[in-house]
Amino acid sequence: MAQIEVDLPDRIDGELNRLVESGEFLNRERAIEDLLQRGVSAYDIDEEPGGVEEMEGDLFTQAVEDQQDPAMQDEPSDDEPTF
Repeated sequence: MAQIEVDLPDRIDGELNRLVESGEFLNRERAIEDLLQRGVSAYDIDEEPGGVEEMEGDLFTQAVEDQQDPAMQDEPSDDEPTF
């Protein structure tokens, strides 16, 4: 297992202590490991073709394609203005 040394602001150190003392984590080491893992997984990078970036593009394209111009609707509508 790799070892790293990190200088934390007092605010973060206090939050870690509170999390451990409240029973959220067994100890500081577990708290730091779990919180780092959660942070890293938030940036899960898919290096395979067709990954996240391509999927996001497809979602946007699909949303745009799903929109319909009211002038192109199949249903006839009254040309009278509605108030």
